[in-house]
Amino acid sequence: MTEYFIRRVLQSLLVIVLVSIVTFGLIHAAPGGPTQIFLAPGLSQEAAKIQAHNLGLDRPVYEQYFTWVGGLLKGDLGYTFKNHVPVGQILWPTVGNTLVLMSVAWLLSLLIAIPWGIYNSTKEYGLSDQTASFVAYIGFAMPAFWFGILLQELFALNLDWLPLSDMWTMGKEGNLGNLFMHMILPVSVLTLGFLASYSKYSRASMLEVLEQDYIRTARAKGVKENKVIFRHALRNALIPIITVLGLDLPILVGGATLTETVFNWPGMGRLFVEMANAREYSVLMAIALVTAVVVIVGNLIADILYAVVDPRVQLGKGGKSA
Repeated sequence: MTEYFIRRVLQSLLVIVLVSIVTFGLIHAAPGGPTQIFLAPGLSQEAAKIQAHNLGLDRPVYEQYFTWVGGLLKGDLGYTFKNHVPVGQILWPTVGNTLVLMSVAWLLSLLIAIPWGIYNSTKEYGLSDQTASFVAYIGFAMPAFWFGILLQELFALNLDWLPLSDMWTMGKEGNLGNLFMHMILPVSVLTLGFLASYSKYSRASMLEVLEQDYIRTARAKGVKENKVIFRHALRNALIPIITVLGLDLPILVGGATLTETVFNWPGMGRLFVEMANAREYSVLMAIALVTAVVVIVGNLIADILYAVVDPRVQLGKGGKSA
């Protein structure tokens, strides 16, 4: 296990370095550039060049990259080009806001989807199974921004039951009840999307396991159905579900760009759009780096959970199964 962790950590560091290089190169190769924000009406080209020189934007790209990495090693994410505000001062509050919204939606969908999928696998093509399929079709087919606008129109504008947007009502910052009311609509939008995929994954995974020979053998021996489902089938069925959850973990900090934009939620998804429009490269690179780190951590957690759920999986040399 220790050898496995060391090897994965070294691999993760290599991946992070590669991601930082690719991200830095792609962003700097994009049309326009941070110097464009200095070209305001009435600003001379000479003044823009002086500003770019002061920010180091006139240096070769590789020099800018090593300067950026040197700052990262010191915990410095850099500064915005326009207002020279520390990136961390902008980024970390949005990470917290996104984590609050996404974790609630994610956990709620798991609590509903996985038991529902397990139940539907035992009652295939029943009323509950057909209802889940209908909900999944809606979740897959309906764009998140359109569903969000419909909810705003109905519950915020017509019925006036819930707030239209934002995270807090002005003057009520820090009030948990007010936060809860603001979360209902965006959480509903996100939960529908998660529910559509997780219920299908859990149902399909359970159906595949329930068709295995050892399940038929257990039933032939007279093992109770609940024991067959939860002791013999569920643990094996969780393996592909864990894979999906590990890949979806970055969503918790990466945010849902469309949902956050529709509901004006001050999270990372909306921040990314705003900073892309403003050509604030330093913020975009920080967001990409944070997301990459969470992807790597999510994959590592998923690998560990494999061994927890299924003892046959050994995290030894090469990380191979027993």
